[in-house]
Amino acid sequence: MISTKGYATHDANAKFGPFEFERRDVGPNDILIDIEYCGICHSDIHAAKNEWEAMMPSTYPLVPGHEIVGRVSQVGDAVTKFKVGDVAGIGCFVDSCRECSPCENGTEQFCQKMAAFTYAGTYMDRVTPTYGGYSDKYVIDERYAHNVRATGDLAGVAPLLCAGITTYSPLKRFKVGPGQKVGVVGLGGLGHMAVKIAKAMGAEVTIFSTSPSKESDAEALGADHFVVTRDPANLAPLAGTFNFILDTVSADHDLNQYFGLLGVGGTMAVVGVPPNPTQIHQFGLIFGNKTLAGSLIGGIPETQEMLDFCAEHNITADVEVITPDRIEEAYDRTLRSDVRYRFVIDMTN
Repeated sequence: MISTKGYATHDANAKFGPFEFERRDVGPNDILIDIEYCGICHSDIHAAKNEWEAMMPSTYPLVPGHEIVGRVSQVGDAVTKFKVGDVAGIGCFVDSCRECSPCENGTEQFCQKMAAFTYAGTYMDRVTPTYGGYSDKYVIDERYAHNVRATGDLAGVAPLLCAGITTYSPLKRFKVGPGQKVGVVGLGGLGHMAVKIAKAMGAEVTIFSTSPSKESDAEALGADHFVVTRDPANLAPLAGTFNFILDTVSADHDLNQYFGLLGVGGTMAVVGVPPNPTQIHQFGLIFGNKTLAGSLIGGIPETQEMLDFCAEHNITADVEVITPDRIEEAYDRTLRSDVRYRFVIDMTN
């Protein structure tokens, strides 16, 4: 077994502290990654506080982190995808059944036996707990790891493993491209990635935000337009003008106000998970043949495609790098939207 150091919380109300545990030995198809950076995702906070208990109850001790980038320090005898020294990434899951239709089709996140998530769950044996990237090492089957081009700022690459694929997948699925008008609801960790990716795809991008102070940030990120949603009068002139809207907000809000902004046949996709259910008025969808869709990260092939796309277009996340002893501070500031736009932990420190 491989001795590993990490940071864990031991119940929903506890603070993070050092935690030592063991990873499995490197098997024939495994690689050992020395973690350099791990992003802080809002879902880490939900898991740490067990806020999704009804759907995905947390198990403790909990070591979060599924936006992982590091260097390969050991490879198994049968590994062909990586060599020692390569930069590798780990996203939201680390194994699946490999036999069901979703696994065979490269959408392993929908594994019919439930994928093994990177943390707060178990491996496919349903016994061994998974511990995430707030740690110094990870052992993973090469099939579930990603090649990362070692260019640019690796700290900015880490959030691509969740925030990047979460926004790339629906944009790609609904064929966003040149000549299309795309709206992005919310300018946070997910929203700022959506702007960068949609612009790289050639779309005209509008940010919808409740925060007037973010207008200059939206412009710097490349957005073409910025709309403050607190005043409904700002939305009226935009009725029927959008091909696609991506809602990234994880706080309670009204989806219905955006349906009227879609043109005939337009689509709105949601990737944020507010704490409470939303009431939908069906007329807003029926009139105009509009679609309301959901999207969950991406499979292994699509995530690799996203990483290659971002490398080609020089896209990374805007990040603030912290040391592990500042995790609690980062959580508090994330909840206050006091970060531009993603915290990343330097796990070498």
